Amino acid sequence: MLEISPTKVAQVAMMGRELDRAEGELRAFIDRMDEDEQAELVAIMWIGRESFFPDDLSEAIATAKAEASTPCADYLIGTPHLSDHLENGLDALGISAEDVENDLM
Repeated sequence: MLEISPTKVAQVAMMGRELDRAEGELRAFIDRMDEDEQAELVAIMWIGRESFFPDDLSEAIATAKAEASTPCADYLIGTPHLSDHLENGLDALGISAEDVENDLM
């Protein structure tokens, strides 16, 4: 289903809450992802903010790839409530964001 691991999504969500001290780390983490992972990360965020439904994951990924006009890290960091949207997106896809984040701690 997804190329990107739920752990990576949870790491972005956790770093997103600490932007004042972790922005550089978050940018580097996202920049190290390949194009497919970045598109999936954006798609999960879009599902979390209800721009797409979970059943439309493939369409959201394709749209993220087609509409990528700025660096992924810039786009995501500039998105209000990024962490909440990522967590909501995972949950909507049937992946417990809370469980994944707890495993990281």
